[in-house]
Amino acid sequence: MNRRAFVTGLGGLLVAPLATSAGQAGAIPRIGYLTPSSRPGGTAAINAFRDGLREHGYIDGSNVVIEPRFADGYEQVPALLAELLNLKVDVLVVATTPVALAAHRATSTIPIVFAPVSDPVGSGLVASLARPGGNITGYSDMAADLAQKRLALLGEVVTTSRRSIEQALQSRSCA
Repeated sequence: MNRRAFVTGLGGLLVAPLATSAGQAGAIPRIGYLTPSSRPGGTAAINAFRDGLREHGYIDGSNVVIEPRFADGYEQVPALLAELLNLKVDVLVVATTPVALAAHRATSTIPIVFAPVSDPVGSGLVASLARPGGNITGYSDMAADLAQKRLALLGEVVTTSRRSIEQALQSRSCA
């Protein structure tokens, strides 16, 4: 999946919570955006996020406010989450499984959108992929399951290749 399609889809996930917030006394919805990246490392992602929202009609500083926070690792995540919750954001957008877990522990009322999380069911973030439940949803890359399958396939390829090489060497030595 390319970055634009991903960000556009993520923007689509945000439309429902923001539409609800926007309807309350003309308030401009606030999005708390938290990533474990550093500011230089996270600039491309936040810009793509803004572009995706813009495609859905949300313009940062105009009809929505994005509150970006860059943790530069995981140590600052709890403090930055508390800061965003104190700002009374309408929705939290978080990156990576550890940040999603911290957000899930921090609030049960503010909607949380995660992207990407390797195994949201196995990590306890959601009840199931079809029906996440609670206040959390998002995008899963299911990398953990794929990594195990890829390693198994790689092992088969290496074993098969080794046998083929050994057979080729034996046939040359016999000739």
